[in-house]
Amino acid sequence: MKISAIQPSQTWQIRHEVMWPDQPFEFVQLPEDDFGLHFGVFVDEKLVSIVSCFITDEEMQFRKLATLEQFQGQGIASELLVYIFELAKQKGLKKVWCNARTNKKDFYGKFGMTDTNKTFSKAGQEFTIMEILL
Repeated sequence: MKISAIQPSQTWQIRHEVMWPDQPFEFVQLPEDDFGLHFGVFVDEKLVSIVSCFITDEEMQFRKLATLEQFQGQGIASELLVYIFELAKQKGLKKVWCNARTNKKDFYGKFGMTDTNKTFSKAGQEFTIMEILL
């Protein structure tokens, strides 16, 4: 397993397949992608997990954390989260946050993230904002 910086366009297929398969492909292409930091996990040269990070002032939002279904449950996304949390600390950031699908709250909680109880819906999915102060 290897974590590397990747191009925004390399995230789109996994975002679409894992997170929004019922939406048009363009749905997963974010206007701000060109301004983010994107990371991927490679297993045997195959891109299997991705995340996109956007830094504003002293905080970082990560978005679109996704792992191909056949690679889920192996700790890959966990390694990616640890990697970006360490990156945020190295950059001297104060907070990392995300819009978490409500059914994934427990996963993020294992990393010390707390639920802000600010919720919203998008395309039929329920989300809550979770954060960790560094």
